[in-house]
Amino acid sequence: MLEEIFREYDIRGIYERDLNETSVKAIGLNLGREMLKRGAKNVSVGYDARLSAEDIFGWLVSGLNAAGIDVFDIGLLPTPVGYFSVFNDKFDANIMITGSHNPKEYNGFKITIFKDSYFGADLQKLKDEAVSTIKAKTQIKDDFRAIKFDIASEYKKFIIYQFAHLKNMKLKIVMDCANGAVGAVLPEICKSLNLDAEILYPNPDGNFPNHHPDPSEEKNLKDIKEALKGEFEIGFGFDGDGDRIAVLTKNRNIKGDELAYLYSLVMKNPRVLGEVKCSQNMYDEIDKNGGKSFMGKTGHSNIKKAMKELNIDMAAEVSGHIFFKERYFGFDDALYAMFRVLELVQKGINLDAELEKLPKVFSTDEIKVETSESKKFKIIEALKLELAKGVKELPEVKEIIDIDGVRVRFEDGWALVRASNTTPVIVTRFEAKSEELVKKLQSIFMNLLDSIKKGM
Repeated sequence: MLEEIFREYDIRGIYERDLNETSVKAIGLNLGREMLKRGAKNVSVGYDARLSAEDIFGWLVSGLNAAGIDVFDIGLLPTPVGYFSVFNDKFDANIMITGSHNPKEYNGFKITIFKDSYFGADLQKLKDEAVSTIKAKTQIKDDFRAIKFDIASEYKKFIIYQFAHLKNMKLKIVMDCANGAVGAVLPEICKSLNLDAEILYPNPDGNFPNHHPDPSEEKNLKDIKEALKGEFEIGFGFDGDGDRIAVLTKNRNIKGDELAYLYSLVMKNPRVLGEVKCSQNMYDEIDKNGGKSFMGKTGHSNIKKAMKELNIDMAAEVSGHIFFKERYFGFDDALYAMFRVLELVQKGINLDAELEKLPKVFSTDEIKVETSESKKFKIIEALKLELAKGVKELPEVKEIIDIDGVRVRFEDGWALVRASNTTPVIVTRFEAKSEELVKKLQSIFMNLLDSIKKGM
């Protein structure tokens, strides 16, 4: 199973089955060696609210200590605070132990070395080295030494200073921490800024007793929606490790690409990066308003890399990962993204009214097609061949973008089919200027996928 936990942009698996003493110590040893080889002298290690955090932390730190790198324990924190510990020049590297929004038996690692995500080919190399260590039966003794370091206070001070102008803001806000890691820092920040905020489920608890910490699922937003029926004016939901946000008004759930458009309204000639799932509206309207939009691959590591290469000011994923380089460090931080939304409101921007002005389009949410890890990329390749041959039921194809799966653009809409990098599914999304065309595209592509799957 070790083979499958090394994903495109992080390591993610089930506690004890995949992430156990043997595998985690081997990962720690080889990761520590790689960090030293790259010139990193120290690493900060933090974790989210998962129940397995303590065991995994001990095993990982034992491996890192065996490698000889200095280890610092930054405690239970949102993943962006771990990134902050490196970008704020306190540490050379960071590892966050997090299961993100996965079911509670999962955990994993998000890795940063010298302000760069450690992903893709690097993770595959780490996998090979960890497997070799395990096969060689290398003994790694328990060594839980880690110097405690309070990065949370520095992060809170930074956010409070950056958004001091929001102090005493007259707006009734509801925030749902979902018993995730955001609860470790958010209440104190809100108190310092004297915000009129009701914070739901702030106590980190890996049992997630109130609802699952995944704000991309509508069912997990019901408490926010209920609050918005009353006196509250805006709501925010966070995922388990605090790098993904949901923003709700009384009228709508604002998706990540819509947020990017709203943020761009107060930015001067912004360079904005979206992913292949983003609405065409986002790209077109940002360009129309004097900005410059770019399309890239899905995934936080891919986005951070592209942001550096393209000198991007702000990036967004539909799922609610928002990355600001303008006035910030360029990593995805849901708490920071929330305060940038509050700034928009303070500046008099009516979020609903601005989105109502956009050209009317109809779109589906993500529609997932279950498959296997071994077949998902083969299905995409087979689909490319079918499209190259021509699919007679489809409207005229204007463009095929294949940077991440296949995004097929037509005169009045588009279809996306891509393999998920984190789960054994094919992800699809459809958008068009009419409801009829959305349904037609969905039907044609779903039938194509079904036919390809049956032929395998």
